[in-house]
Amino acid sequence: MARLAIIGTGYVGLTTGACLAHLGHDVLCADVDVDKVERLKAGQVPIVEDGLSELVLEGLAADRLGFTADVAGSVVDRQVVFLCLPTPHAPDGSVDLSYVEAAAASIGASLAAGAVVVNKSTVPVGTTVVVSGIIDRDDVSVASNPEFLREGTAVADFLGPDRIVIGSDVESATEIVRALYDGIDAPMVLTDPASAETIKYAANAFLVTKLSFANAIAAVCEGVGADIDDVVLALGYDQRIGASHLRPGPGWGGSCFPKDSRALIHQAGQAGYDFEFLDSAIQVNRQQFDRIVDKVRRAVGGDLAGRSVAVWGLTFKAGTDDLRDSPALEIVERLLAAGALVTAHDPTVPVRRGPVPDVVVVAESPLDACAGADVLLVLTEWPEYTEVVPSDAVAAMAGRAVVDARNLLDPGPWRDLGVGFVGIGR
Repeated sequence: MARLAIIGTGYVGLTTGACLAHLGHDVLCADVDVDKVERLKAGQVPIVEDGLSELVLEGLAADRLGFTADVAGSVVDRQVVFLCLPTPHAPDGSVDLSYVEAAAASIGASLAAGAVVVNKSTVPVGTTVVVSGIIDRDDVSVASNPEFLREGTAVADFLGPDRIVIGSDVESATEIVRALYDGIDAPMVLTDPASAETIKYAANAFLVTKLSFANAIAAVCEGVGADIDDVVLALGYDQRIGASHLRPGPGWGGSCFPKDSRALIHQAGQAGYDFEFLDSAIQVNRQQFDRIVDKVRRAVGGDLAGRSVAVWGLTFKAGTDDLRDSPALEIVERLLAAGALVTAHDPTVPVRRGPVPDVVVVAESPLDACAGADVLLVLTEWPEYTEVVPSDAVAAMAGRAVVDARNLLDPGPWRDLGVGFVGIGR
């Protein structure tokens, strides 16, 4: 058992801390948000993430997981300290490291001799060197151990990962971090810090490229009369391609893909390479937002001004309450700009919050969102929406049109009711 500190209790930090405590380590999580710390001490998890609340309660009950607002004090006598902090991006794609740098400065003097500081969140190439310079201690090592967590399945991803990547130039530090994952059966990639930092960006860049490709092929399918479901099914069987991230939709988003793609393009440019390939994937994604709006426009006869649109789903995907860079909100913004009236439902958004525009009416149920709507637009693949009886939704609507941007619903029952049903790539 190792004694660990986690700096930052956001999505990555809290998952990392709870999972490492589950593996048997003594974990102390620190955050500057005092109110949040007090809620976590009481077992109140502020995010929607399958299995995370249970692990937090388990760790608290076993006295292997603790929370504190004393950041500097949290690292005293801790063998490994994970930095799990926000890394927001600027418009040009550059990454703001101020949170990471401030944390490194605050803990430097309190670190135990021989401690290993680990960058866990996604950071630009070279951040390991930056953090090491700020700490400025010969008896402390800094390593990179990037996270590969998907919101909605973060706990499963941590405890059953595809691979574990550790980047360090110090062999003893590599071994200390590697030993933390004893009990997890996964390939280990032991490399240098710059390579570890690059691996995270490369993985996300490849995934967004696959997603954009799927949406582009869906557009081709619509033009030639092919069925995207059959096309991607066959593609997925090809071991060189794989089925993951080939499902078409309204576009990709979330807290990682957009900022990490822009960050990699920015870093590539600084290194002298124009990453046009990745930039094209981003452009395809923006086009997908517009394509969905065009589908809605055609569904109501061509003019969205004054038309009522019922929206099912606001989060960037199902299984999370995260609204950051949500494709659903990108599309809602475009609908509003075209003069549409939007009433939306999302199981994790009971009231308007965060980036949801003020003019959007938030409904209590999927059927309430449909009341008087000219068209129903499905933007997030929440399973709850498949349970809605089509006839009930149609009875509540003023129009007879559905645009399913997730290919979530079975078109048959809707079309049997005389509904004009449009999906993606069908």
